[in-house]
Amino acid sequence: MTSQFEPVPGLFQANFSPAEFAERRQRVLAQIGDGIALLQGAGAAGGVSLFRQTNEFYYLCGIEVPHSYLLLDGVTGRSTVYLPHRDAMEIHDGPRLAAEDAEKAVAMTGVDAVASSETMSLDLQRFVLKRGTFECYTPFAPAEQGGTRDQLLRARGLLAADGWAEPQNREGHLADLLKRRFPTLQVRDLTPVLDGLRLIKSEREADLLRRAGRLSGLATAEAMRSSAPGVTEYKLAALAAFCFGLGGARGEGYRAIIASGHNIWFGHYGRLGDALEDGQMVLMDFAPDVAYYTSDIGRMWPVSGTYSPLQRLLYGFMVEYHKELLARIRPGAEPAQILAESAEAMRPRIDEAAFPEPYYREAALRTLAFPGHLSHTVGMAVHDVGNYVSAPLVAGSVFAVDPQMWVPEVEMYVRVEDTVLVTDDGVEVLTSAAPLELDDVEATMRESGLLQLVGSSRPDWLMGI
Repeated sequence: MTSQFEPVPGLFQANFSPAEFAERRQRVLAQIGDGIALLQGAGAAGGVSLFRQTNEFYYLCGIEVPHSYLLLDGVTGRSTVYLPHRDAMEIHDGPRLAAEDAEKAVAMTGVDAVASSETMSLDLQRFVLKRGTFECYTPFAPAEQGGTRDQLLRARGLLAADGWAEPQNREGHLADLLKRRFPTLQVRDLTPVLDGLRLIKSEREADLLRRAGRLSGLATAEAMRSSAPGVTEYKLAALAAFCFGLGGARGEGYRAIIASGHNIWFGHYGRLGDALEDGQMVLMDFAPDVAYYTSDIGRMWPVSGTYSPLQRLLYGFMVEYHKELLARIRPGAEPAQILAESAEAMRPRIDEAAFPEPYYREAALRTLAFPGHLSHTVGMAVHDVGNYVSAPLVAGSVFAVDPQMWVPEVEMYVRVEDTVLVTDDGVEVLTSAAPLELDDVEATMRESGLLQLVGSSRPDWLMGI
């Protein structure tokens, strides 16, 4: 292993040092005792899409090669990566790490050894012959590969309910193979260990999350400028994706949520087929994939460029509540206490507000009682792993602050969202590049939008689509 990290273009990521990957693996080793941990990377994907490694595998070694494996030995503390042999398709796709690059791969990842994939079975057999019965940890949860665990579990449930579909469960298949081929292995779930490690971000992870958050905010602000009657939801999504690409993102962190009018009622609406109409609002929630890290954001703005009195009342209430939540986030604070104190601060504003109908006031009161406004962790997935709400906040945790209001009588949904990082002395809003205050949103919308600027010079190409 070399002390100088020198990434090779086309072969290896350049976002984390070997020392950081080694430190992560040591933290896993510290929790598996005398057992071993075995992780499988993603398989080769069909089609022409750029290969994306699973979050779990990438987190521990950064290898972006299909059909790779990582073995951690709790007895010796050694780590081994198993790679396929060189692929003849490199002449078309460009180079990538292979078993023949063992010395280079060791230097890049900080692992102790690199071997070819077919030797892994022999190594496992040697472990069993030498140690007899021992624990083998491997993740049981669906591997995240551009999706979130909640989405993947839902998809797995739908597949299980379909009597004609072939189940897709690589993690379960690996665990079953280990049990059948090595009966003395006690196969255990590594998922809780990895979830706990991923909950607290390193400074380098925080830097990537800052990049993802800033791109999210800049793209949202550009969508505000470009919103006008007749612009379609998909054009705003395309505009945001263009901004992501300009900022160096590898693609989308998740499917674009850009909803106008009644589509907003469906909180994760993503069909993007309607044109914006005067008098409507737009809800946007879209973030990039920046080196395996993403963000989460939510803003609402008026198509006309000016909030109506009712829009200003309801969205303004949510923005003020959002700010109350942000002001109380700090290390040591209890999430439940943050919610309780923020709700208490907002109750007088409900009494002072001139709601046009009683059900709006009732919706505001329900909003203050809803326990999910400090929403979910954010990191390698937009709905990231790890539980932060059951203990005092600690520096390095990243999550979404996402107060929401539902008015079922008129099928109205109102929310505002930011991704935040808990710092040593408070909170950093990672998505602050998007205007939050209503007056600032209106001012941004008065600026020239990219869609209109391009359309004015090339109307035959863009605006006619």
